[in-house]
Amino acid sequence: MKKVWDKLPKEFFCLAPMSDVTDPAFRRIIALYSKTKTDKKKNNIVFWTEFVSADGLASPGKEVLKNNLIFSQKEKPIIAQLFGANKDKMRRAASYVATLGFDGIDINMGCPDRSIEKQGAGSALIKDPENARLLIKAVKDGIKDAKKSNLSVSVKTRIGYNKNQIEDWIPFLLSCQIDALIVHARTRKELSKTPANWDYIKRVVEIRDEMKVKTKIIGNGDVGNLKEAQNLIKKTGCDGVMIGRGIFGNPWFFNPSKKKIKSEERLKVLVEHTKLFEKLEGHYKNFAVMKKHYKAYVNDFRGAKELRAKLMETDNAKEVEKIIKSFLGGK
Repeated sequence: MKKVWDKLPKEFFCLAPMSDVTDPAFRRIIALYSKTKTDKKKNNIVFWTEFVSADGLASPGKEVLKNNLIFSQKEKPIIAQLFGANKDKMRRAASYVATLGFDGIDINMGCPDRSIEKQGAGSALIKDPENARLLIKAVKDGIKDAKKSNLSVSVKTRIGYNKNQIEDWIPFLLSCQIDALIVHARTRKELSKTPANWDYIKRVVEIRDEMKVKTKIIGNGDVGNLKEAQNLIKKTGCDGVMIGRGIFGNPWFFNPSKKKIKSEERLKVLVEHTKLFEKLEGHYKNFAVMKKHYKAYVNDFRGAKELRAKLMETDNAKEVEKIIKSFLGGK
């Protein structure tokens, strides 16, 4: 049975998993403005959820976390990302997620957040390859338990922990027979302080080819626009590119027909995004989460600084809409 990666065109793009950013509301807005006019024959955009705790999903209190796993059909294909370090809980979480309609499950082995690392998860797994292998097996077993053999298994990671470990870490992961490998072109130590080095992605592709495995290689790091992503695919030979911070305030990112967005259109989408956030997530997330998008939406036009200041004082979508309408002169 074909998996999601077999159904994609030769050149494809992915939306990165970002906590409190690529939530259900923002994904739906991106789907609305980027996934409608790109490729009618074959969808070339793959969405990721925010990362979700496998421990939490394997616990009685999983109901709250389930909110992070809602999605619309317009967002498909979509991958659910899990993090954790306990193989038994990872298996139970994967078994549950496999029943929700996702196209695959991704394991986070690259998050540098200290609270995640303290659990032995995220980038801490770069230093614990044996547990990394057990977690990959646990996800595969969980998918089997759910009888969903068409789901893909992937890993998102970095080129190393304190230094470049490509020659050891990447072959190890590829030997685990995963369907896709997403590589952030920095070490954990570098965080985002140094520019992503895409020569490392090229080397990852070479290692994959030398090993003669079919794993899709997806590069990630410092991609500012769609044209740049396309050029990086040509330069490195990777199968796809994942976009993270470049998507902030720009749900049109994947739509090549939208070269320049007028401030009025951007602000109207901000209101739409805010209303959707309140509808989908207002019952379990603080409204302050939505505000991190305002800086990205509201910039590079006259009065932007003052408008941002007003928006940061709001508490709900109604207040946001009133302020934007006033700024636009009642339009």
